[in-house]
Amino acid sequence: MSAAPTKPTVTEREARQVAEAARQQEWRKPSFAKELFLGRFRLDLIHPHPMPTDEAAQRGEEFLAKLRDFVETKVDGALIERESRIPDDVIDGLKELGAFGMKIDTKYGGLGLGQVYYNKALTLAGSASPAIGVLLSAHQSIGVPQPLKLFGTPEQKERFLPRCARTDISAFLLTEPDVGSDPARLATTAVPDDGGPSRSSEFESGGDYVLDGVKLWTTNGVVADLLVVMARVPKSEGHKGGITAFVVETNSPGITVENRNAFMGLRGIENGVTRFHQVRVPAANRIGPEGAGLKIALTTLNTGRLSLPASCVAAGKWCLKIAREWSAAREQWGKPLAAHEAVGAKISFIAATTFALEAVTDLASQMADEDRNDIRIEGALAKLYASEMGWLIADELVQIRGGRGFETAESLRARGERAVPAEQVLRDLRINRIFEGSTEIMHLLIAREAVDAHLSVAGDLIDPDKSLQDKAKAGANAGVFYAKWLPKLVAGQGQLPYSYGEFKRGVDLSPHLRYVERTSRKLARSTFYGMSRWQGRMETKQGFLGRIVDIGAELFAMSAVCVRAEHLRGQGEHGREAYQLADAFCQQARLRIEELFGRLWSNTDDLDRKVVKGVMSGTYEWLEQGIVDPSDDGAPWIADATPGPSERENVHRPIR
Repeated sequence: MSAAPTKPTVTEREARQVAEAARQQEWRKPSFAKELFLGRFRLDLIHPHPMPTDEAAQRGEEFLAKLRDFVETKVDGALIERESRIPDDVIDGLKELGAFGMKIDTKYGGLGLGQVYYNKALTLAGSASPAIGVLLSAHQSIGVPQPLKLFGTPEQKERFLPRCARTDISAFLLTEPDVGSDPARLATTAVPDDGGPSRSSEFESGGDYVLDGVKLWTTNGVVADLLVVMARVPKSEGHKGGITAFVVETNSPGITVENRNAFMGLRGIENGVTRFHQVRVPAANRIGPEGAGLKIALTTLNTGRLSLPASCVAAGKWCLKIAREWSAAREQWGKPLAAHEAVGAKISFIAATTFALEAVTDLASQMADEDRNDIRIEGALAKLYASEMGWLIADELVQIRGGRGFETAESLRARGERAVPAEQVLRDLRINRIFEGSTEIMHLLIAREAVDAHLSVAGDLIDPDKSLQDKAKAGANAGVFYAKWLPKLVAGQGQLPYSYGEFKRGVDLSPHLRYVERTSRKLARSTFYGMSRWQGRMETKQGFLGRIVDIGAELFAMSAVCVRAEHLRGQGEHGREAYQLADAFCQQARLRIEELFGRLWSNTDDLDRKVVKGVMSGTYEWLEQGIVDPSDDGAPWIADATPGPSERENVHRPIR
């Protein structure tokens, strides 16, 4: 019998140690973004723009043609929004099409698409219904297929991947009612029940694990057949213990989907609360060794995050189409809406930023397919940038549409107008700033990777647990590193007037690339100055770190749009227009970058901390008077997740 799980008590330092242990420690391959944060603009790593092979492109285009026909003829996005559910026949049709096996190797019955065409498919499907995009991406990007592809045994792949390719839906279960971005506090347990003597190796099969706990926000969990579950294995004789990943059959005794959650957007997704009570899972279903679960999850997300920008690209393209058509049809004060400068600026932003989102997504995806570079920072930047800018694009469309942007599509249709779901897109996109790492967490994650080179040589200097001898050694290493690195931040190609001349094609993009080169060095100097100033307190300066990362994101996007524009010109595909969009985006991005640099050192961070202390101590509680609180019903802020048998109806509904 398994012991009742207890909620672990974790200090801030222990939580950081768990997160640090789970991250990839080494850089075996070059990284464009890492170099960018270090003040080294390695354009050669992304230019010429990488391309899929002819075979991959043909296979991808053939599937896109079939998928387009399907979503145009079989998918009713308004129905999914209205009924908050994807019809079973649509899901069955997607299975028959092979859409659930897009990223699964052909030898397991999948389509074998690379990240580029997988994302194009998600963009297309998500434009018909964002809920379908989430269904497919949650299944393949973070569900069973991806971690098995990276870490599964040959036997596990043979057993589960053919099912995932055609018949079974999968989900990923990490979050708990009281555990979000801090997995060190994970309470779900997997207690070994070996059924005999201790195993000599943690990689051997035999025996079971017994799962107990509750998982929250299990996207696809309501309809899933297979689950990837993260649970804590207690340390014991023969067991290393730690957070561990398992493949779990949803029909196992003791699993109850207790609630189908509803949200402000993405109303068709099958997201629930899943309880495990004495659920037996064979040791053969463990992915990787004990204690490797969090590392498996984070590594999976390196490429898994690239699916989220695809939905933002879809939204951007649609917002641009609606903004163009509406602004041409609508007249104000004797001329089309688009002719008014205030509206025109919004349209320009939507067009230029959509071009940038597609450039960033395609570039990062192709880099993932090539596997020539380490893209952990690029993938995170793509997710961060797309989620933030996609939201702004949708918000600007709602503003352009005015009152009609606030009105639902059903209401517009009922009174005889075109049913444009602008408000729905705004609602649907809002979660992207939270999904798969909130913006705030992404800032910290990227910042940690961006300063990795510094911490690797000088980290012991600011570690309070290190001895004086360790600190002296770190000081010597840091001296050598900075003696070589700092002088290189003084001058570079960005100061030479004819650098990057191959990007001058009517419209001249070379000044923007010179700006990126100069600014990457300025960014590196600013990071170094921040570390010198705050040292061990640097990790608490989240405002500063967030702005550093946002500057890097803008520089990455500028690089991507210039490379994409030149690629399209070389391919003979709208090259002149692409150069114009790239120029507009870079001009807009440079203004944002300069503002961010100003806010590095001139901001209200210190004052904000004082205000927060006042708010939390009740100093400003008088400001809350004069209202009623409609949410105050006496219920707890966080639902009880005490382990035990479920007392609720099982709302799990497998689709067969």
